Amino acid sequence: MSELEFKLEKFEGPLDLLLHLIDKNKVDIYDIPISLITEQYMEYLEALKEDDYDMDTMSEFLVMASTLLDIKCRMLLPKEKNEEGEEIDPRTELVQRLLEYKIYKYASLELRDMSMDASRALYKQSSMPDEILHMETPIDYSTLIGDTTLKKLNSIFDELMKRQEDKIDPVRSKFGTIEKEEIDTEAKVQHIREFARNHRRFSFRDLLTQASSKAEIIVSFLCILEMMKNGEITAEQSDIDSDIEIVVKEDFDGDK
Repeated sequence: MSELEFKLEKFEGPLDLLLHLIDKNKVDIYDIPISLITEQYMEYLEALKEDDYDMDTMSEFLVMASTLLDIKCRMLLPKEKNEEGEEIDPRTELVQRLLEYKIYKYASLELRDMSMDASRALYKQSSMPDEILHMETPIDYSTLIGDTTLKKLNSIFDELMKRQEDKIDPVRSKFGTIEKEEIDTEAKVQHIREFARNHRRFSFRDLLTQASSKAEIIVSFLCILEMMKNGEITAEQSDIDSDIEIVVKEDFDGDK
């Protein structure tokens, strides 16, 4: 199994160098003195020329140097403003990059410490004999039961049963079972149409008295409404307290 490697050299990149300069000068990362930091950064670049750095590494430091010089120039110019009229700080993007780099750097340090702690943990394979692993201790029933008697067991059982009874809702437990009432709708409709064909004029109340349940009353009422909609019957009522009279049209023959 290969070990985890963490490259955490001092100044491994331009952001690492900038963080060092900020800490060294004890300045606020949100208010970086660009002139001072740029000057010290350029001094470090001069020292890099004497070391054997590859071109890729040097190019990263040079790009950051140009970024610092650009920010320094923009700091000397009049402040730019965004669409809301607020002044734009040229250092904002650099500060954001430094904060992100700082988070990743400290996270890598934390991972390194965890890796070092894990390397100190040793695993020892179990050497316990199978006879010991599968040994079962004999049960001493006298110790298991103790001073429990049949009377105490019966008292515990009664208490448990009482708890179950207390959980029962005294009101809802007496409710009956609600069963779905099956109605042959087509047969009921046919019966009403046959009734209308035979009577021609009848009381709506008389029709409903033949229904044996609320569901049949509803079906009868809906059937009457449908027949009125189709122009097969009309409803008449002399006043609000009188019965509704159903009058069947002359051309109604009862067939759908």
